[in-house]
Amino acid sequence: YTILSKVHSDRNVYPSAGVLFVHVLEREYFKGEFPPYPKTGEISNDPITFNTNLMGYPDRPGWLRYIQRTPYSDGVLYGSPTVENVGKPTIIEITAYNRRTFETARHNLIINIMSAEDFPLPYQAEFFIRNMNVEEMLASEVLGDFLGAVKNVWQPERLNAINITSALDRGGRVPLPINDMKEGVYVMVGADVPFSSCLREVENPQNQLRCSQEMEPVITCDKKFRAQFHIDWCKISLVDNTKQVSTFQEVIRGEGILPDGGEYKPPSDSLKSRDYYSDFLITLAVPSAVALVLFLILAYIMCCRREGVEKRNMQTPDIQLVHHSAIQKSTKELRDMSKNREIAWPLSTLPVFHPVTGEIVPALHADSYDNTSMPLMQTQQ
Repeated sequence: YTILSKVHSDRNVYPSAGVLFVHVLEREYFKGEFPPYPKTGEISNDPITFNTNLMGYPDRPGWLRYIQRTPYSDGVLYGSPTVENVGKPTIIEITAYNRRTFETARHNLIINIMSAEDFPLPYQAEFFIRNMNVEEMLASEVLGDFLGAVKNVWQPERLNAINITSALDRGGRVPLPINDMKEGVYVMVGADVPFSSCLREVENPQNQLRCSQEMEPVITCDKKFRAQFHIDWCKISLVDNTKQVSTFQEVIRGEGILPDGGEYKPPSDSLKSRDYYSDFLITLAVPSAVALVLFLILAYIMCCRREGVEKRNMQTPDIQLVHHSAIQKSTKELRDMSKNREIAWPLSTLPVFHPVTGEIVPALHADSYDNTSMPLMQTQQ
């Protein structure tokens, strides 16, 4: 179902088009390319990362992906080759970086894509497994267990793993680091027989309703996967290529489809100079002139047409002006009187007994004391 290989210098591999290809970059192999650990008796566990690219280009081919979780885990190249690359050798440059010594080691991987028989398989199903990460699913024993469970449910003569895609590449979100949550992975498999009744149960109206309500559908064969794989049956995709007609043969040009304009012809190098003076006038001069006119009109209304206090007084009745003037004069007079008043302290605030000897102290009558005011407390003899 899959091709597993270890890293060697200038190694040739022969994957099949439309079949999942997996290539493991083992750290143990590259440890021999770097100097030994400086301390004798200690096991070398240097952090090693890998960089993979197509020879002569900065990135890999579109069908080939690469993943490595940490510098202390192996890297994995995986993907599904396409028919367009059949017969064309693809040279992948693999560069290993030792993060302790900053040394590098380079190897070449030559991928010779072969054409597969009966490709593509007409019936394809894509499963979404929620409790797996992509590197866990790429392990040969885990992928073999999943294909075995699918084969028991589907009962095909030929069953191949076509592609594996991380949920993060489909727009999924990074899971929270709690409860050992997984990001999820999509696994596409192909077979040569129609889908079984168990896989067709997802298309039932009852299960479609449960999926629309975010409830888990009822699938009879789910127990064959539940022990190891938690499948989201609402996200399963069933594709029957035998009923699909090539879209390239039925394209009817009409609204929304641009006509074929032939090859792109770039403009000539001899371009005429363009005068931007009119554009400047339209963009800056005209709005500035309109703003200036509005400013002058507003200034004339605010400054040159003020009626003033005199006109207000002329329109006000005389009796109202007299009352207003009398109120102002009375208020001013009261304020002046309050500033000049001098009133002695009342007798109640004066001491009656001496604070030390306790003798009776007669009330003090200053010259400024107002005899007409009534004290709060009569003087005691």
